[in-house]
Amino acid sequence: MKTILIVEDEEILREISKDYFLSEGYKVIEAANGKAALLLFQEHEVDLIVLDIMLPELDGWSVCRRIRKISDVPIIMLTARSDEEDTLLGFELGANDYVAKPYSPPVLLARAKRLLESRSGSGKAKPSEDSLIINGIKVHFPSRTVTIDGTMVNLTHTEFEILAYLMENQGIVITREQMITKIWGYEYAGDDRTINTHMRNLRTKLGDKASMVVTVVRTGYKFEAHT
Repeated sequence: MKTILIVEDEEILREISKDYFLSEGYKVIEAANGKAALLLFQEHEVDLIVLDIMLPELDGWSVCRRIRKISDVPIIMLTARSDEEDTLLGFELGANDYVAKPYSPPVLLARAKRLLESRSGSGKAKPSEDSLIINGIKVHFPSRTVTIDGTMVNLTHTEFEILAYLMENQGIVITREQMITKIWGYEYAGDDRTINTHMRNLRTKLGDKASMVVTVVRTGYKFEAHT
């Protein structure tokens, strides 16, 4: 049974979301503020976090930042604010998805399921081997780890998915639409800056290998190994 941590200070919204997850067989634990959320995360084995940004005592950004120092658990951030900078900041801090209030609980549930499925590998093509190695970049699928010339690289859940998808399709141009469908699995409501942020962060972490992630202007991306 998967455990969902819902962090929301509005009790009615928290209870509605909780009921939807319970109806699908998930275990739910809940917190009304950021400090309580961190304590619960330490005490329980959590599979996914639904995290409101505007929280008392400790805001969602701070909670996300602290959790990302110790875990790559999937995080869906919630906000009542429409500022696109909030979205970008959330992704830069390591959030996997972003839902603006007011939201539809069934949509939130669907997005959570998608993240959990990609986490477990359900419904996605698996490589024939446990690892994929190209020009010193090694992706190890069972542990979801990446090393570059033997040195571990700390990627977020989404960054790992993007890199693995590109490497599995080496030399093939992946359109932005294909990337969105594969990684997020739903109709995308944001703008290109969200994808750009993930790609920029991934390239920064790849260091000297970043040039292998090639932008194809007005189309998408491809992984091109150095010769």
